[in-house]
Amino acid sequence: MEATSATLVTFGAAALLASWVILLIESWKEDYAWGLCTLLLPPLSYLYGLFRLDKAGQAILLAIFGCLLVYFGMG
Repeated sequence: MEATSATLVTFGAAALLASWVILLIESWKEDYAWGLCTLLLPPLSYLYGLFRLDKAGQAILLAIFGCLLVYFGMG
């Protein structure tokens, strides 16, 4: 793996982790059950974010950006 690819994948993974943490915080603020589901089932947090774009829109955009970085880093 080249240095550029490794850098893109690393920053993409960091962006995905940051978006999950943001979604975790937002879901805990809204409801205890959503927070617990987000903690135990991370993909469910993105479903929550899609339904609550007013509160979690930035986290979804950050996740999309992270996925793009990982995609371009692997390609």
